[in-house]
Amino acid sequence: MNSLKVGDIAPLFVGTTQNEEKISLSDFLGKKVVLYFYPKDNTPGCTAEACSLRDGYSELKKMGFEVLGVSPDAVTTHKKFIAKHQLPFTIFADTENEISTAYDVWKEKSLFGHKYMGIVRTTFIIDEKGVIEKIFEKIKTKGHFEQIVDSYK
Repeated sequence: MNSLKVGDIAPLFVGTTQNEEKISLSDFLGKKVVLYFYPKDNTPGCTAEACSLRDGYSELKKMGFEVLGVSPDAVTTHKKFIAKHQLPFTIFADTENEISTAYDVWKEKSLFGHKYMGIVRTTFIIDEKGVIEKIFEKIKTKGHFEQIVDSYK
């Protein structure tokens, strides 16, 4: 469970994008943001989630959203992932896990009895004032776009 709650101010951050630009979340004040955290580029679930957001990107834009992804992968990996899947949105390279730690999604995980640290797949909807409006912790990777849109119906 995440320590951040609906109604909290979203933690501000400056991160490096796939284009090696430093961008701050504060640059998006005045816009609604879909900030989604995912474990790793080019894995089945993460690819399905990114492609769902890609396929619904124009509708999300019509609804006033900017889409921002965050994973611990490097800039070069993000560039290839974006090119391969034609992703139209910004992805941050959180290689030091600073953004994911601020959002309390960098956690101990377990796979086949092996414990390790990693991102717990989570999406935050942040309103125009920088306040967390919704938190998705149970992500439908193949239908994440629909999951977001349906929450506004």
